Amino acid sequence: MKLVINIPCYNEEETLPLVLDELPRQIPGIAEIEVQIVDDGSTDQTAQVAAAYGCRVIRHNQNLGLGNTFNSGIQAALANGCDLMVNIDADYQHPPKDVPRLVSPILTGEADIVVANRTPWKIEYYSRLKRFLQLVGNKLVGRIVGQDVPDTVCGFRAYSREALLRINVITKYSYTLDTLVQASKKGLRISSVPITANPPTRKSRLSRNLWSYTLNSAINVARIFVVYEPFLTFFISSLLFLVPGLFLLVRFIVFALQGGSGRVQSLVVSATMLIIAGILFVLGVLAGVLSINRYHLEEQLYLTKRQFYEK
Repeated sequence: MKLVINIPCYNEEETLPLVLDELPRQIPGIAEIEVQIVDDGSTDQTAQVAAAYGCRVIRHNQNLGLGNTFNSGIQAALANGCDLMVNIDADYQHPPKDVPRLVSPILTGEADIVVANRTPWKIEYYSRLKRFLQLVGNKLVGRIVGQDVPDTVCGFRAYSREALLRINVITKYSYTLDTLVQASKKGLRISSVPITANPPTRKSRLSRNLWSYTLNSAINVARIFVVYEPFLTFFISSLLFLVPGLFLLVRFIVFALQGGSGRVQSLVVSATMLIIAGILFVLGVLAGVLSINRYHLEEQLYLTKRQFYEK
């Protein structure tokens, strides 16, 4: 059983040694542990520090974003014959000593993906607003995923080989939400392990501020919902036009039967809204058909990747 510990990095020469010093060298049930660094176009000595520790280094010539960096880590780990992979941030936010606890549910066959739970709604150095948004966001994504994942945006995770083959990263911003929804839709089992997060060593580089992060996360969640629930998305959108359109149509008929002017404006607006509702419903049907094609394409991609990496 081979474990690859993947650490995405961007200018982390100061904090990376803190992580590498505390990573476990031996884990029961694991015959080999290898640490790989994905250097996302760093301009400091990150790659040199990693090489000095004996890590395998994968380098991007320029900064490609967290999603692309994680995808490079998956490809490198699979090509290197891993049986499971742990992803941990290089900023020392996640305690490296918890890696054995994170891989334990996979080793026992209880889970395919294990997500560390920082209980972000209780972290003292988070503002009250951020804690509230974390709580609401986790509940919302948990409903979409259909499994209990208390900390959906935490990047400290363990993946089985099967999960790595199944997951397809399609965003460069942040893979955390998208991969969870993918995993759930593909029948992968997701588990959580509580951890105590370390105090921050620097400001987040994922977003400029809380509002930017919230907006990006909301857009990402909306996009994910459209991608994985296309018919439901368009059906709900059509109802937003269908209900008021029917109301205006009934209003027009009532006034016409009462001998009124007929309220022609209501009829025009009603017809417009009903046409839009019909178009959205048809788009939902077409999107649902396309989602079936996507399912078959992803199955073919999975089989291709499995054959490729087994060779």
